[in-house]
Amino acid sequence: MIRRLTAALAAPLLVLLLSPPAQARAAESYVALGDSAAAGPLIPNQVLPDLGCLRSDRNYPRLTAQAIGAASFRDVTCSGAKTRDMYERQNTELGSVAPQLDALRPDTTLVTVHIGANDVGLTGFIEDCLNLLPPPVGDACNDDYRTPDGQDSWRVKTDALRPTLVRLAGDIRARSPQARIFMVGYATYARPDGCYPRVPIIRQDANYIRATLQYFNQMLAEQAAAAGIGFIDLQTPSVGHDPCASTGTRWIEPYVPASPAAPFHPNALGMRNFATIVTSAVNAAR
Repeated sequence: MIRRLTAALAAPLLVLLLSPPAQARAAESYVALGDSAAAGPLIPNQVLPDLGCLRSDRNYPRLTAQAIGAASFRDVTCSGAKTRDMYERQNTELGSVAPQLDALRPDTTLVTVHIGANDVGLTGFIEDCLNLLPPPVGDACNDDYRTPDGQDSWRVKTDALRPTLVRLAGDIRARSPQARIFMVGYATYARPDGCYPRVPIIRQDANYIRATLQYFNQMLAEQAAAAGIGFIDLQTPSVGHDPCASTGTRWIEPYVPASPAAPFHPNALGMRNFATIVTSAVNAAR
């Protein structure tokens, strides 16, 4: 009986010993493209090269690279970047930087791209909505963004960006045909009705900012699908972590930051959480 049991156990063990080992996942060659939402302006520590890009060594691309054990990592995210800066040199306060697509290689296996907000001027739009006095003394900023024919100017600019993003995805794929490409959306910058006066954006404008960003993120998701690349949603998981949230809870800083970060940009806590979200999406898609 013991001899038969030993033989029964030995047979599958022998098969395991003789079988070739399962192929290990190759470490990623990761390139991060994007604007300040990815770069992390003013989050310590700001790094060289390209100091004018205001790029943090604690931004979500770098934290993601560490989490996935990337074999190589090139972070060329740069504050103020527009889609044209993927192709052309970008001018910063401390000199110009190379086109971001120059970082791509034929052996690149992973690309995240976080771009588009500066093309339509969303950061300036939020800054314009600062309102120290509520109505009727202070006017709602959403009244200022109508085209002569009555359309919403932000939606017009958002829609005009659609073919540019599809083209960008194709150009990334042409340079790095092995790469898995992910377009990353933008976080929640305003909660319903806002929290005036803690964040001095009145209710109408807070709702307008929220609706505008939702439309913009939906456009990004649609264009990612049209281009056959992945989309990573940061808006949904960041609900409740907007600039109205308390210090230690919020991922996006308000007009007067309490943590080292640019106004209405991610802080270090936000970057850590974004890295968790991006890492999970990247691993799930393997």
